[in-house]
Amino acid sequence: MAEITGGQAVHDALVKLGVTHVFGIPSVHNLPTFDAILNGGKITPIITRHEQAAVHAADGYARASGKLGVALCSTGPGTTNTVTGIYEAAFASSPVLVLTGQNESTDYGKGRAAGHEHENQLPMLQTVARAVGSPKYAKDLAPTVFRIAADIMNGRPQPGAIEMPIDIQYGTTDVPVGEPIVVHPVAPNQAVIDDTVALLGETRRRVIIAGGGVISGGASGAVQELAEKLNAPVFVSGNGRGAIPDDHELAMGTIFNREPTRQVLQDTDVVIAIGTRLRGTIATWGSLPGKLVHIDVDPQVHGLVARADISVIADAKEATRALLDAMNAEPGDSDFLSSIQGVRKEQESNTRERIGSDMAGIMDHIRAGMDRDSVFVRDMTMPAYAWGNEWFPILAPQTTMNPNSGAIGPGLPLGNGAAVASGKKTVVIHGDGGVMVHIGELSTAAQHQIPIVLIVFTDGGYGVLRGIQGQMFEGRNIGVDLATPNFATLAQGMGVSGEQVKGFEAFKSAFDRAMSAPGPYVIDVDLRTLEPMQGFGKRIEFEQPD
Repeated sequence: MAEITGGQAVHDALVKLGVTHVFGIPSVHNLPTFDAILNGGKITPIITRHEQAAVHAADGYARASGKLGVALCSTGPGTTNTVTGIYEAAFASSPVLVLTGQNESTDYGKGRAAGHEHENQLPMLQTVARAVGSPKYAKDLAPTVFRIAADIMNGRPQPGAIEMPIDIQYGTTDVPVGEPIVVHPVAPNQAVIDDTVALLGETRRRVIIAGGGVISGGASGAVQELAEKLNAPVFVSGNGRGAIPDDHELAMGTIFNREPTRQVLQDTDVVIAIGTRLRGTIATWGSLPGKLVHIDVDPQVHGLVARADISVIADAKEATRALLDAMNAEPGDSDFLSSIQGVRKEQESNTRERIGSDMAGIMDHIRAGMDRDSVFVRDMTMPAYAWGNEWFPILAPQTTMNPNSGAIGPGLPLGNGAAVASGKKTVVIHGDGGVMVHIGELSTAAQHQIPIVLIVFTDGGYGVLRGIQGQMFEGRNIGVDLATPNFATLAQGMGVSGEQVKGFEAFKSAFDRAMSAPGPYVIDVDLRTLEPMQGFGKRIEFEQPD
């Protein structure tokens, strides 16, 4: 084999992993790898404006595609900037691979104050990534990429990181790149499946809870088939939205943890939890009603917050398919289902009344203007709490995301990555406070003509915090009223089409124009011109998305 550079070895390994896009920023400590990507012509580099945004974009790409998301960043300060993005990807169980530079091997660890020096870069990355690597020679680069990629795609997806000394990126190797490590799904124990089938055959009032593992495991179709055979209602976690379409008669959304739902579920015989850690889902229950069958690929999830009567340690799809193949249970109690459906409709109606006709109309108009498989992204903003995270209809898997860690600001770069993955118009809703965290990523969208519609709800600051302070601290506010730009004008200055609107009717027209326009588009909505939402200014407790 002819010699290749270390940068070429990294490129060739990524190509063999099926990577088609890389998000990042060129630097003196990663130029050989970027050059190999440019020269290879098989991977499209998306140049972001901040390393944190690069990792968020790779995360959005991974969540929307189910594939490996890759960010390529610099050493030292460039790598410290990636940490929040890796932290978020870990919360979201997202397979993101972060490749960073590193000083020359002869300088590493010697405290010589080399450029961008970070002696503890590797242990820093270990605090947020499940698997990390630091190869010593050019011949080790491709095997390290394959090893870390296999680790983070195995079982519950998690982020990983590799630091690459600059001298081995420039260095050469004649060792063949090799092939990726095959990641096999985890199959269930047949005896445990048989026990589950027997339990389901003895019961009629069954409930399914679907989490993010259903989405990442490609199990949505199987879970829907199981629900239909059992005539069982399906509740979802935040990450599990799309496991069953919200317009399906068995879809109950994210209301499992609500008091009215608890009342109607007291007579449940068995809860089948699939691909979920159950953390936020049962926060107020104490103990679940009936017996618990817990299906999850991660052994550490089992017994985390609830002791299962039957634990199935397996991939969601493998386990659900095994149940379907072995099961001949009778359909569930129709009266039980009807009572749950009634509670869901009542809670949806109450929410629409609380958010008011303008916000309800905005939600409906956005949904009507999107395809079923278009991606909807929310940042941590009031409309997300009020209707985006729970009540906006999600009709397909891999079409919804928000910051799982509770971070403010990832929405825009997540949306950029999701839109690159899908190639379709992606709608992102943001608050005017949070959008400023990564406002530079509008330039990324402009440069690459990423098809996002960014809707910024503007109220002059951090509306949620303003409400909390007003209630908790005798009306005193600090740091929540912000100097806010005209985001339409700001967008136009970055080469992005945009307009500022007041009122619901103006929003409808603007959204229609945005959806038909090429490239990115910004709509700046003045919240103060809409009917006020009721009861959303109080202290908010964040649920784990699972």
